[in-house]
Amino acid sequence: MEGVGSRPPERGGGFWTLRRREELEFYLCVSPWIVGFVLFTAGPMIASLGISLADWKLIAPPFWVGLQNYRDIFTDDDLFVKALVNTAYYTGASVPLRLVVAFAVASLLNVKIPGQPFFRTVFFLPSILSGVAVAIVFIWIFDPNFGILNQALALARIRGPQWLTDPNWAMPALILQGLWGGIGGLMVIYLAGLQGIPQHLYEAAEVDGADRWARLRHITVPLMSPVIFFTLVLGIVGSFQVFTSSFVMTRGGPNYATFTYVLYLYAKAFEQFKMGYAAALAWVLFLLIVALTYLQFRLGRRWVYYEAPTDGRR
Repeated sequence: MEGVGSRPPERGGGFWTLRRREELEFYLCVSPWIVGFVLFTAGPMIASLGISLADWKLIAPPFWVGLQNYRDIFTDDDLFVKALVNTAYYTGASVPLRLVVAFAVASLLNVKIPGQPFFRTVFFLPSILSGVAVAIVFIWIFDPNFGILNQALALARIRGPQWLTDPNWAMPALILQGLWGGIGGLMVIYLAGLQGIPQHLYEAAEVDGADRWARLRHITVPLMSPVIFFTLVLGIVGSFQVFTSSFVMTRGGPNYATFTYVLYLYAKAFEQFKMGYAAALAWVLFLLIVALTYLQFRLGRRWVYYEAPTDGRR
């Protein structure tokens, strides 16, 4: 005798037939992504690993050299060190600056004011413009003689620097250009995070006498820490791959002041046609980014706050 409410047995294998059909539909839906990943991501990565172990100049068959390319990178390549230091400088300055400015802009645009959608659109637009077009425009802006930036500084009786032609100011110029075009996407992410913070927390803190700085420090930042952590990881990964601005605006100069890592990789691959060496550089960069990401996740446990579940689960 069957228990009350028990499910009647399936007949004719209907349950298993339905399950197989659902599995088939699942694999059919994900197959375009799987095929694309294998053909355009995993496949090229495996191929590049093989190329990194060879000496290949495109016009001749590859010649197996083993780990020689990696030895040359770490023992006999001063430009590798220069490019890595320049990229670290760019990352260390641009990523915190973008995060702070984007957070500040998002906080201002989270306030209900007339024309709020217009201002959000204005700040977001630079992030969707072509990187090459923006770089060309900033070449004119940073021109030491008739650029609009130095003209504005002259109105304040400040002598503007040479910017892109000065080794001391070329990298700061790239950082400023990246700041203008990089805060739009971060601003949208921060806006979404800010709007998810319960308002009753601010109201309770205000009743207890907390000022704006206290509410920011003890409510906003802790609850936004997962979002900040997310943008920090993506920002560091993206900054280590900076290429367009240094390639278009300075070509790595002056005096290798803006010679970034990916620009060096490009030069080895498509100017010197050392594909094996360039592939080795790419894998070194990949491993470096993986190591930095792992380090961020380890350190993130100390400052990223995740709200406890409200249903009693741990």
